Amino acid sequence: MKHGTLVLVRHGESRLNELNIFTGLIDIPLSKKGLDEAHQVADHCRQFDYDVAFTSHLERAHETLLVILSHQKKIGIFQHEKNRSYNHFSKSPEDFIRETFLIFTSTHLNERSYGDLQGLDKALASQQFGLKKVSRWRRGFKDRPPKGESLKDVFDKVIPYFQECIHPRIGQGQKVLIVAHGNTLRAIIKFLENIEDDQIPFLDLPTGRPLIYSCVNNKFMRVEGEYSFDRPLR
Repeated sequence: MKHGTLVLVRHGESRLNELNIFTGLIDIPLSKKGLDEAHQVADHCRQFDYDVAFTSHLERAHETLLVILSHQKKIGIFQHEKNRSYNHFSKSPEDFIRETFLIFTSTHLNERSYGDLQGLDKALASQQFGLKKVSRWRRGFKDRPPKGESLKDVFDKVIPYFQECIHPRIGQGQKVLIVAHGNTLRAIIKFLENIEDDQIPFLDLPTGRPLIYSCVNNKFMRVEGEYSFDRPLR
């Protein structure tokens, strides 16, 4: 019987989160608070000897992952999709190989695109487009901001990648770490826990603690970590 583990980590506060600005695909680093949150979650992640990690293409997720790895004894090797010459290390000493594991980055794990809202102060966006519209774009499962993505779009992008590239490793008994974003992780949680469409946009994810799932015979059960359904409309 194969027993795998999935650890989900939301990146810490970014500089634009700090300023209450719609971020989406804008690629910016963590704030000081975000770095502190990354160190906090790293303490909880030290119990696992990961076999592989997955993350997005965005800096704030990478920074969070690298802080986690700074608390570990193993070395993560980033795999580059477009230039595989970066990926070759088979001639390295055996001791080095034993201390490494692979990190896969994918645009499928990127945050939701907020389209025309990206870069706007959230209060000013409500004034420009109207509070009701902005609230619907942020809390509707299928509603899209202009030139942006809905949470359903994110779900339709993330879950096929999860099923093809991530789930099989967990099913083989591996310990898998995913460091990503609020909406991509909501999509994965919705899939794993069968959460209703009208509830998932309200799921409030922690930033200082991981969510941990046990997988036995390809069935997932959350065994550590909590979330709520009272996500504030910041």
